[in-house]
Amino acid sequence: MTTAVDTSVLLDVLRPDPNHVERSLALIETSARLGPLVLCDTVYCELAANFEAMDELDAFLADAGIRRESPNTGALFLSGRMWRAYRSAGSRRRILSDFVIGAHACVQASRLATRDRGFYRRYFEDLVVVEP
Repeated sequence: MTTAVDTSVLLDVLRPDPNHVERSLALIETSARLGPLVLCDTVYCELAANFEAMDELDAFLADAGIRRESPNTGALFLSGRMWRAYRSAGSRRRILSDFVIGAHACVQASRLATRDRGFYRRYFEDLVVVEP
């Protein structure tokens, strides 16, 4: 079972949030026992803002056992379709990258580890969402 990991869970560990670090770390460890951990390019970009050098980010991910995986064409198409539906409803708080993360998990993983479950469950109904 492949688990895609969202930025929110990784930031809980990277910048220890006293309210979430233990649960997020436990979720990552449990998910790793179930199968591979992946993140999409968008999450990699969001994490990059927290590192001075690319090799530091790559080492963090390697230590956590998480590999980067680019969204395939199906995931990219789905993200555009869901973003269009969201925008058509008049919403403006979310950006396209949020939809790329959800679509990547929906198409290329078994589930998504995130603290933002409400959003992902609403737009990706078939996606299994797990939270810390």
